[in-house]
Amino acid sequence: MDRLRVSIVEARELVLAECPRLAPVTVELADAIGRVLAVDIVSPEDVPPFANSALDGYAVLAADVATVPVELPVVAEIAAGAAADRPLAPGEAIRIMTGAPVPAGADAIVLVERTERLDGGARVRIHETVRSGQAVRGAGDDIAVGSTVFTAGTVVRPAVAGVLASVNARSFPAVPAARVAVLSTGDELIDDGSPLGPGQIRESNKTMLLALVAETGATAVDFGVIRDDEAALEVALRAATDTCDIVITSGGVSMGDYDVVKAVLSRIAEMTWLEIAIKPAKPFAFGRLRRADGRPVPILGLPGNPVSSLVSFELLARPALRQMMGHTEPLLRQSIVAVADTPLRRSTDGKVHYQRLHGGFGADGRYHVSAGGPQGSHQLAASAVANALAELPDGDGVAAGSDVLVYLLSS
Repeated sequence: MDRLRVSIVEARELVLAECPRLAPVTVELADAIGRVLAVDIVSPEDVPPFANSALDGYAVLAADVATVPVELPVVAEIAAGAAADRPLAPGEAIRIMTGAPVPAGADAIVLVERTERLDGGARVRIHETVRSGQAVRGAGDDIAVGSTVFTAGTVVRPAVAGVLASVNARSFPAVPAARVAVLSTGDELIDDGSPLGPGQIRESNKTMLLALVAETGATAVDFGVIRDDEAALEVALRAATDTCDIVITSGGVSMGDYDVVKAVLSRIAEMTWLEIAIKPAKPFAFGRLRRADGRPVPILGLPGNPVSSLVSFELLARPALRQMMGHTEPLLRQSIVAVADTPLRRSTDGKVHYQRLHGGFGADGRYHVSAGGPQGSHQLAASAVANALAELPDGDGVAAGSDVLVYLLSS
């Protein structure tokens, strides 16, 4: 089977070209966290909707407190959520709480700490002058009616959701979470806790990939471990494409693998088999399987070695999922130029190497990384607690104290 030899950049371009943004749907605000807005949000209301007090104190006419101290009668009290039953007349004060509507006739608020209650609160002595408009939050001071609050492409984070609630945006078009089918293949995989037989191993890739998918904000759908049976694999793949937006498989894409996966995918899907100039994760399969209605569903075939599967996901699957869900740059994890505290050795072989490292910010304000243990593509345990992925161009590696580009694998 011919394989297309490409760089990691070329491989990513091939994948992204076939994983367009999903069609927007209407989402409710309560379900919108992590979603990407598909339209501009224009406010139908002023925020705040009325002039209100920025603090607890007394509503007054600034001209009445131009000379202090001064004593004024307190003719009313306004709590948040209430309103004055009369306007303020010259020479009067009204007790007011933070957020309460400023009464007609008042043009400033005196901070309560700058006052003194008299006669059980019937009068107030004011010790500070104020200017007109002081501590008054005008209608529309935060958001004016008709203004664009957020543009299409904005990610709905908690603070964004708060603003949307404040302008009564209860539902709106957004890019949905991708439904991602995840399955592993191989007779040797055991995932039910039963004793291992000769040549069998515990399933780990699917468990890891389901969690990685969920971490992107997508919806992970577990299609289980599929045995090396062409009919069973075809049934699983067709069920996955009929119900999901993208399919991720693990195993069966290497040159020496038993050919059930390659045989089935080559027969029922439009596949491209890649040999990427990276280490680990050189073998990779990408294609499309059409639903009954003709819609093509992307399929990403990750290698079976656990670390290779992890690296393939980070470099290719994660960007694809983020793009499908409406995210723009960066599609990869956050990158940073770090300082290598230990040598990061490698040999010249025409490939870009990705090493799993431990990192953190130092007293100098820079991010420092050090070797994270064995780098074999089968040694997931050594990579499990790594929090950075270093990109090492072809050559001899990076000397201690040198700069190195890393992707941060955790927040």
